[in-house]
Parts: sequence; structure tokens; C-alpha cells
Amino acid sequence: MLQKNQIVELKITDLSYQAMGVGHYQGLTIFVNNALPGETVRAKLLKVKKKFAFARIEKILVESPDRVKVPLRQWLQTGLASLAHMTYDRQLEFKRQQVVNLLEKAHLEEQISVSQTLASPKPVRYRNKAQVPVRQVRGQLEIGFFRRHSHDLVPMEDFLTTAPGIDQILVKVRDILRQYQVPAYDELHNRGQVRYLDVRRSQATGEIMVILVCRQKNFPQLEAVVHRISKLPKVVSVVLNHNPDKTNVILGKHDYVLWGQQQITDKIGELKFKISPQSFFQINSLQTPRLYQLAIDKAELGPTDTVIDAYSGIGTIGLSVAKRVKCVLGVESVEPAVRDAQANAKLNGIDNAEYLCGKAEVVMPQWAAEGLQTDAIFVDPPRKGLTPEFIKAAVATDPAKIVYVSCNPATLVRDLQEFAELGYETDQIDPVDMFPQTPHVESVTVLERTEK
Repeated sequence: MLQKNQIVELKITDLSYQAMGVGHYQGLTIFVNNALPGETVRAKLLKVKKKFAFARIEKILVESPDRVKVPLRQWLQTGLASLAHMTYDRQLEFKRQQVVNLLEKAHLEEQISVSQTLASPKPVRYRNKAQVPVRQVRGQLEIGFFRRHSHDLVPMEDFLTTAPGIDQILVKVRDILRQYQVPAYDELHNRGQVRYLDVRRSQATGEIMVILVCRQKNFPQLEAVVHRISKLPKVVSVVLNHNPDKTNVILGKHDYVLWGQQQITDKIGELKFKISPQSFFQINSLQTPRLYQLAIDKAELGPTDTVIDAYSGIGTIGLSVAKRVKCVLGVESVEPAVRDAQANAKLNGIDNAEYLCGKAEVVMPQWAAEGLQTDAIFVDPPRKGLTPEFIKAAVATDPAKIVYVSCNPATLVRDLQEFAELGYETDQIDPVDMFPQTPHVESVTVLERTEK
């Protein structure tokens, strides 16, 4: 019987969906942090269960040709960039294989092909947003990321994936908080002040919004801290997000602009978008236009088509497609996002896109009952995917095509099976790398109405 702290020698044969090396020993599957297929490692067991175990590398005996040197081990310790030790070409193939594996598990590999993963223009320094926890470490306020599978903060100053300028702002704000002795959040006792730093940067304009996620709406040092942050280069907005609850959720419900602008402006292609503190906006500014262009091209839309933009957010997909079609109807359950979408339509001179507040699974059947003829539905849901109610509501509008932009291949494959039962099928999935150095993979799938 294997025991914790035991040293074993393993041949790594595969990667898990979380990018952990997979080996086998005495019938037990062992997941090894930062190990790559083809490697032989000496590993120390950290946790042993009945059918599997977790381990860390003590020594690499045979190294994979796909391994690259990682300058900062914190990137791998935290999972911030858990594929940073792998060549980028191999990362792209790993992401494609994730989709293939899920299709095989669902017995769909013969019906649905998977394209090569569309590479990101930049594999590092691509994020336009960073949310980093603030904690007390060895008596000092620190920023960083949590160690994998824990809430232990690993202090960091270089976050690898964030766009130029964001890391510097994070470090300077950290130093300001230290100077004014602002207490970092203590999640065990739900005390202290600053929980997270949330920094958003416009790729188009360079504008930076700094969001202090705080336990209280006010504290003695706040005015001085905001004044100092407002003097940092490119900062145009300082916001306090109030999150008083003992929770793992990063952002609270209420934002207070303490200085500067309410929003920053970014672009997707030639379109401008106003972005509020909690607006969803794709984090890879260079890859997003390519993702949307792929989805639009695959949809093969025409000038007489009517399109529904479900989960429409601030209107990024719907407004990107508007000039190709007769009209776009967007539906979104978050009221501030709807207001942003309406404002973004005006900002770009688009008058054939309308955005309504409501749940898509309720609104779409109403549109269908009113006689709306829908040619295509675009949907870009969160990681949990689509609900059965949404899928039925989408099919009820009888579109010729459903364009599914997914950030989770597991829920995508599940939903494709549900759509197939209702007469909508696909023969291809196109993976897109929106998150280099991580295991996450985005994809575009076009489902078409069949005779069923």
C-alpha cells in the first residue's frame, strides 16, 4: 500500500485536463504537478486515495523534448501559468486533444472533427485584465496568486500573461497600500480591508482602471491611497468594489467610482466598447477579433438575416455581426450590461441592434410566439454551459444555425448531445487559444438544423 511522502519512479504517459502529468504505479493512477508525457520522474506522494494519488517531482530522470525552462517557479506553483514549462506548439496540440478526448468519451469522434487550435498572436503578455489577491504574508502586505489547491498566497511581481503596464501598476498599488499601512484581508476571520486588486487596461487606448476590492466602503487611509493611485501613469479611473461577505467570490455587487472616469474604452476590430468595472470583456485583446471573425465566417450570414445574441453582455458579438445582417436582437439578464450594450451600439453608429434585459430562455419563446423568424443564434455562455431550458428555448425559435462559442469543452460536448436530440447537429469544432500558458481552451461550433 502506497503511503504519503513515499518516493516512486514513474513513466509519465499523458496529461490530465488540468495539465498534470499522469503516471501509474502498482495499479494506482498518480497525478504529478508539472510533469510532461515521455518523462521519467522520481516523485514524492503528497496525497494518496483509494484509486489515485497526487505527487510532486523530486527529480526528472528523463526529460521531455517539449519541456522549456521556466524563469519563475511561482508561475507553476500557483497554476497561474500551469503550461509555461511546455513549448507553445505542444500547448496547442494539448488543447485540441482535450476536445478530442471528450468527443471520444461521448462516442462522437466519428461524427465531429476537431480542427487545429488557432494560436494566439502573443503567447505571453496578452491579458487586458488581472485580478490578484491581497494577503498578509510574514507580516507584510503582498500580492500574488494562491498556491495550487490551497489558499496560501505565493507573493509575485511578474504575472507573465498580463499585458505590459499591468504588472507595474499592481506593484505600485501594492507599495502604496504598504506605505499607508492598509491592512490586507484576512479571510479566516473576515477582517482587514483590501481583498483583491483588479486592474483593467485598454489595448486600444492604454487607459487603466484600478479597482480596489474592499471589505468596507471606507477606511481611514482611503482618500490618501486613491490620491496616490490617481497619479500613476495611464490610470484614468479608481473604483472601490464593496465585498463585505465571507466568500470566495471575488467581486461584490456594488462599485463606487472614487476618482476619474466611470468606464474605459477598448476596441474589437474597428468597434469601440465602453467597459464598466464588472463588464465581461474577452481578456485576450489580440485574439478576440479572430475568435469573433471565425464565428461570423462559419455562420455564413446574409444581409436579410435576423440574429439573436443570447448572453449578449455589453454587445461585443452582436455588434460585431450587426453590419452583415438585417438586425440583431440581444438578450442579457444583467441590467448594467444591457445599458452598456445599448450605449455601445450608439457609440458605433449601429441602429439595427436592440438589447433587452431578461432571461434568454424566457424571452426567446416570447419572440417565437410573436412570429419572429430567426436565422441564427449566437451564444457565448459561462463555463457551466447552457441549461436544458435555454437549449429548448433556442430550438423553439427555429433558427437555421446556432453558433456556440464555448470556454469549456466538457459542457460544450454535453450540450451538443442535447441539441442533437432536438434536431441540431455539427460536424466540426474549431478550438481557439484565448488563454496561452493555461489548460483552458475556447472553441467555435456551428450547429445546423437537420430534418429531424
